Amino acid sequence: MKVLVRATNWVGDAVMSLPAIRAIRRAFPGWEVVLLARPWVAGLYARESSIDRVILLEGRGWPARLRTVRAVAAERCDAAILLQNAFEAALIARLAGIPRRIGYRRDGRGWLLTDAIAVPHAGELPAHERFYYLELLRRAGLIAEIPETNQIRLEGSAEAAAAGRNRLAALGVPLPVVGVSPGAAYGTAKRWLPESFAVSAVELARHLGGSVAIFGSAGERPLCEQVNALVKAEKIPVANLAGRTALEQFIEMAAACVVFLTNDSGAMHIASALGVPTVTVFGATNHVTTGPTGANAAIVREPVDCSPCLLRECPIDHRCMTRVPPSRVVDEALHLIGGSSR
Repeated sequence: MKVLVRATNWVGDAVMSLPAIRAIRRAFPGWEVVLLARPWVAGLYARESSIDRVILLEGRGWPARLRTVRAVAAERCDAAILLQNAFEAALIARLAGIPRRIGYRRDGRGWLLTDAIAVPHAGELPAHERFYYLELLRRAGLIAEIPETNQIRLEGSAEAAAAGRNRLAALGVPLPVVGVSPGAAYGTAKRWLPESFAVSAVELARHLGGSVAIFGSAGERPLCEQVNALVKAEKIPVANLAGRTALEQFIEMAAACVVFLTNDSGAMHIASALGVPTVTVFGATNHVTTGPTGANAAIVREPVDCSPCLLRECPIDHRCMTRVPPSRVVDEALHLIGGSSR
């Protein structure tokens, strides 16, 4: 027997859906759990014991969709659970001939599902996004109740950290390392100022006697270079690794950091899920619904009237971010890592 799980498309959502994937593993004992995922999130599941295999969903357009349908059909799955909300996810499962197809009734796809689950209304669930995925399983009768999920943790974090220390050493980045991820895929409204990241990272690196590693996508490399130049000017060892790491490599190097500074982003979810002390500056987005979990994560935000606006770009003065001083981030970081605040 075999169950197909259609993964979410973005790194942060993938982390927040892990409790549901683990619950699927428990709900189908003895079944093979096959994950269908986009290439850019597939590496997240490499250490996840609840998943037996990952099928890559590559390309766009009908030729790529038909290749995916053939690959899924060849698996001869008995059920599909669609954590991703799109019409396409249900269409692929239907065309692949999977007899039971479970997902939320969204994006006009209800007629393609055998178990079309009503979408929860506002206030029916705890606000954090992880409960949205778990509730799908509960409403489908796969679990009796929502399991305890006070924190989300990636498996194999100790092994990842060991590999990450070796990678950083090979790159000439001395330990201990302050990790910084100044980007955010959703838009500039989510981004704290690069100079504020630099000031915070410099102070922490000096306090710890260490270095700074800056992470981001290839498209974020110019932004990361701004932070890199400011840190370098303060004579702190620094490496701009933006665009130079695959997801699996980033996970390892993030696990090796002594503390991680970030915006609301996929990097935030990974660092905090690795158990790394993580300080996140929130502004445009809602820390209650998409924030990190666990005691090793701290949120810094300025409670201005317009936040959270959920906009990609700030139409006014970006006050939710510009009013957050580096001193607050440094103090939270020192508290998390057990150092003395200033």
